[in-house]
Amino acid sequence: MIRTQRDGDLAIITLDRPDKANALTAAMLTDLVAAVHDAGKAKAVILTGAGRVFSAGADLQDVAVLKTSPLWENLSSAIAALPGLTIAALNGTLAGGACGMALACDLRVAAPAAKVFYPVMRLGVLPQPSDPARLIALAGLSRARLILLAGAKLTAAEALACGLIDRIADDPVAEARMLATDALAADLDHIGAIKALLT
Repeated sequence: MIRTQRDGDLAIITLDRPDKANALTAAMLTDLVAAVHDAGKAKAVILTGAGRVFSAGADLQDVAVLKTSPLWENLSSAIAALPGLTIAALNGTLAGGACGMALACDLRVAAPAAKVFYPVMRLGVLPQPSDPARLIALAGLSRARLILLAGAKLTAAEALACGLIDRIADDPVAEARMLATDALAADLDHIGAIKALLT
């Protein structure tokens, strides 16, 4: 249910469970962490989903285990540690725990109909440890409060306006490929050096 495609120095990791809105199980999270580690030498990594939803977050069948699982933080930490350019190509709605992997990426591109929401208040769970700081850095404290405390569901246009996403595109993967052009022509060490200056 996690598919990785290599195109030279570009790795595309796809959540491939469209019949379940790419809801994440513990096994999928484990496979995602492994796929991210395997992409460690790629100059650019694109994360996307199959179908009309990027990810609905945790699979309800595994929610009792996943709501306190370290796998979420392991995944976002692995993404943030990659030396190459990382881009979340949000083919559709981004929800719940799946927000962590998108927040950990360097860039986020969303389809026009995508929505972003992180209903930790309603679900009675805490966000992943690194997510609030990343959310504040991207969208500001007021939007972070709106999302985490009030459970607001942002449209792609609203997410773009506050800096939570960087582009809206009809084909987010194609747009992500375009944004990766310069990185794919550079040395991996050079990409990592520039990323280090931006943290």
